[in-house]
Amino acid sequence: MKELVVISGKGGTGKTSVVAALARLAGNCLLADCDVDAADLHLVLAPRLGEPRDFSGRSQAILDAGRCTSCGLCAEHCRFDALAMDPPRVDPIACEGCGLCVRLCPEEALSMEPVVNGHWWISETDWGPLVHARLGVAEDNSGKLVTLVRNEARRLAQERALPLMLVDGAPGIGCPVIASLSGASMVLMVTEPTVAGRHDLSRVLDLVRHFRLPFAVCVNKHDLSRQQTRSIEEEAQAAGALFVATVRYDPAITAAMVEGRSIIDVTHKGAATDLVDLWKRVEAALDAIPAGH
Repeated sequence: MKELVVISGKGGTGKTSVVAALARLAGNCLLADCDVDAADLHLVLAPRLGEPRDFSGRSQAILDAGRCTSCGLCAEHCRFDALAMDPPRVDPIACEGCGLCVRLCPEEALSMEPVVNGHWWISETDWGPLVHARLGVAEDNSGKLVTLVRNEARRLAQERALPLMLVDGAPGIGCPVIASLSGASMVLMVTEPTVAGRHDLSRVLDLVRHFRLPFAVCVNKHDLSRQQTRSIEEEAQAAGALFVATVRYDPAITAAMVEGRSIIDVTHKGAATDLVDLWKRVEAALDAIPAGH
């Protein structure tokens, strides 16, 4: 099984639209949405949702008011100001789950319990199963949730003997992106021909080369600035990209998103032809990568 991870240096470059098109062109594959902070691949693929499953990435202090004597020892030492004594209570937003208060409490009135930070699903699409998740508002540990999604997706792909795992990765270069890249066969970076897009791409290139992963670059809406596109192509080729592909600006992509569909489903012209060419190059590059890479 080969794993293609699609990432971008920033949000809004069209990464998910590219993934949706590749999913449509690849056919039977395993899909994983690892952009758990803002998961939206399901909006385009319209899956048949599976049962939601809880995700817990941390624990939180719980106070037993009946045992608390309001000595104030826990509140005095909590560096996050998550505890108060009048009346005794724990602020669930401020609590970081470090557990120091539990160790200090002489009455054992505090305990640590797992909290639900989000949910994840195994859903079905017309092009293969989709493993996706949603992190709760202001919740952390998205890297752990990404790892859970990837592990479940990999397990399911092996169980169903699917030849390709297509991952919609997180934008940027932080922990969720690193978790998205783990075990990838190839990385496709989607950028746009702007100063910000070029800057963010350079950071992503450094990250991917650090992990020594084969990578390709796609310049979305390349015709908005041909000068920036040429600069990106030169930088990517100098960095060792397998290839640099371009996709033209096309309002049909936005129109397809509004309908909750991939552009491949609504037209065979414009950017759709560019995406077909992109998939052919991706498929050839994946075939050239040795199995087990």
